[in-house]
Amino acid sequence: MATYGIMISENNKNRRIVITISYEKRVAKRNLTIMWFANFFIAASMTMVLPFISLYIETFGNFSPEYVQRWSGWIFGVTFITAFIFSPIWGRFGDRHGRKKVLIISASGLALSVLLMGFATSVAQLFFLRLFMGIFTGFIPMSQAFIAIQTPKEIAGRTLGTLQTGSVTGSLLGPLLGGLIADSVGYSATFKLISISLFLSALLVWFGIKELQLNIKTAGEKTNYSSKEVIQHILLHPTLLIVMLLSAVVQIAHFSIQPILSLYVAEINGAKNIAFWAGLVFSVTGLGNLFFARRWGIFGDKFGHIRLMVVLLFLSGLFYLPFAFAGSIWQLIVLRFLLGTAIGGIATTRVAYIRQEAPLAMQGEVLGYNTSLRFLGNVIGPGLGGMVAGAFGFSGVFYMTSALLILAGFMTMISYMKHEHEGDFSIKSFKS
Repeated sequence: MATYGIMISENNKNRRIVITISYEKRVAKRNLTIMWFANFFIAASMTMVLPFISLYIETFGNFSPEYVQRWSGWIFGVTFITAFIFSPIWGRFGDRHGRKKVLIISASGLALSVLLMGFATSVAQLFFLRLFMGIFTGFIPMSQAFIAIQTPKEIAGRTLGTLQTGSVTGSLLGPLLGGLIADSVGYSATFKLISISLFLSALLVWFGIKELQLNIKTAGEKTNYSSKEVIQHILLHPTLLIVMLLSAVVQIAHFSIQPILSLYVAEINGAKNIAFWAGLVFSVTGLGNLFFARRWGIFGDKFGHIRLMVVLLFLSGLFYLPFAFAGSIWQLIVLRFLLGTAIGGIATTRVAYIRQEAPLAMQGEVLGYNTSLRFLGNVIGPGLGGMVAGAFGFSGVFYMTSALLILAGFMTMISYMKHEHEGDFSIKSFKS
């Protein structure tokens, strides 16, 4: 694995700054560009199927609405059970053999899984294929770790925000394209076409990027940590622990509505062109995210990632609440756009904060735990959303989601004020 950075000797007479970054900076910039496009293809491909998973289930038989809602939640969420289990395994594999190999395996495995889904003929087959796909899920979080480790922490927010616009752009176009393709060629053929772009992402990584890591050494700094030391570091930094736990909470909140959103669109707007309208509702969130993702990263670098994270959590919770009262498809579209402007910045600020607070030598493992917690939220969210929708209707899911995000904002703010900057949380904090 190539490294670059600044090495400072302990002896003042021999103190020297070795700068080897003219070439490495070009490589890092190229890596960022290529990973942007790879994330675009991965995000677009994976979100293409979101608008019609529940509709695809309906083609397997004459099922009740409650049955479809329940299985939409479990089929959507089961992917993340295996992802939760395998994420630390892939993290350790990446530390030992390189993250580039993990990215190639992930994209190739996703492509194979989605291809096979196009041949599914029952709910059980789709369920087990989604379970199998979870082994390879995690390309985008791994790419964030790949880029974060080659990026100085002072600009981590801006760089990760730039990277995120790739996945956001893909997420923006994916549901809309997926809906259009599904309406044109059918659900089964759409899965087969999607697998092609996933294979393309694997090829981009294979031939395009070079493993690179920022390496800043000072006298006495440790160069490796045991897993026990990593866990101790997290537990001894309460705000870092809260931020990592937020990875699960935010995913629970956000993913709880994903499986039932297309059904909610059908309830509001009717069944005509349902795949198109569901795709539009999914993708417009990405439009709001796209406009603000990099900007949130810059704000976080300047004013503090925790302060910004609290504001974004509160805003996301408040934007979710009116979903329960949406009376038309256009109201739903506007609310999804507003939600995208806020919730998209949470992931960027969270990873950037971890990049700042964890020593470089343990970055990969800490980010691996963070990814695993995200997948835990992905497991719980869809199933919980499906059950709440079945018991209390769609509105109950939106009430629950809003409450979770606002509660998470309070938890983060209290931890920050208590453990890091007592009394230093006010509007003045955001003034330059």
